[in-house]
Amino acid sequence: MDEPVRIDKWLWAVRLFHTRTLATEECKKGRITIDGISVKPSRVPKIGDIIKIRKNPVTYSYRVIGLIGKRVGAKLVVDYVEDITPPEELKILEIRAQMNTFERDRGTGRPTKKDRRDLDKLQDWD
Repeated sequence: MDEPVRIDKWLWAVRLFHTRTLATEECKKGRITIDGISVKPSRVPKIGDIIKIRKNPVTYSYRVIGLIGKRVGAKLVVDYVEDITPPEELKILEIRAQMNTFERDRGTGRPTKKDRRDLDKLQDWD
């Protein structure tokens, strides 16, 4: 049951990414790490590994409980992965959602370039 499986396939199988292609691309971009080291899509995870996935602005952390190569139903995912993301990271999402409700006065027209830059800086967009 615990035969070797690629990290991109495992990420897709436990429903952390919608497609395996997305999981592969994130590995290639260096957004997937195991023990602080960026991994290639062909890396084989081991049971007990801590996998960190950086999705701006939050870094999610997961512990590998089991290895699986085929996608399973959402209810069965808990047998293979444990979410250990710290609550402080999740709080960032709540704060960000509240900050995105920016309102402009009606009738002020489109934002100028300076207004747009200020808005992007406020929202911390890359």
